[in-house]
Amino acid sequence: MARYTGPVCRLCRREGTKLFLKGERCHTEKCAIEKRNFAPGQHGKDRKAKIVGYGLQLREKQKARRYYQVLEGQFRNLFEKAAAQKGITGENMLSMLERRLDNVLFRMGLATSRSQGRQLVRHGHINVNGRKVNIPSFTVRVNDVVEIREKSRTNVTILAARDATAHAPSPSWLEVDREALKARILQQPKREELVQIQLNEQLIVELYSK
Repeated sequence: MARYTGPVCRLCRREGTKLFLKGERCHTEKCAIEKRNFAPGQHGKDRKAKIVGYGLQLREKQKARRYYQVLEGQFRNLFEKAAAQKGITGENMLSMLERRLDNVLFRMGLATSRSQGRQLVRHGHINVNGRKVNIPSFTVRVNDVVEIREKSRTNVTILAARDATAHAPSPSWLEVDREALKARILQQPKREELVQIQLNEQLIVELYSK
């Protein structure tokens, strides 16, 4: 399965904002944005041209794709599914991204980053409605129950992540039981709770609608 394996702090610097790709490190002074808030590369500091039109749309798409850590093909397919649904395409797309299983684990506080959530899923630690699911892109639905499998409930990585994220509130669309290591999907995610970064999804819709 293809995935990005390069330095993730470089992605944050390219987009000029924190994408929260390295867990707790992103909340400390060690974050790359705190030290070098300019684009990577030899001429990163010299990039001062104002971005407009297509460039602005592209940057919003890249920001969203990198924030949720999905590849271009996956992102495009997800957009097309969102466009086929009723409602606002941009909000449908973000809702589907939020309901990816790897992201749900991150929102539950059982992973410090989406990449760690993806690893937990791939390694077979997760049940959805009592069945093991090992596909990170699996989309949960309302009333689904996501939980750590019985044999994995003493996993040191999972327990450490839960303790490290104890200060982070859970979104209202999730009913999280941190002690039982499980959560129920209460409703579709609300737009105001979808992302931690400033994102204009309408620009992404415009880009893909050309």
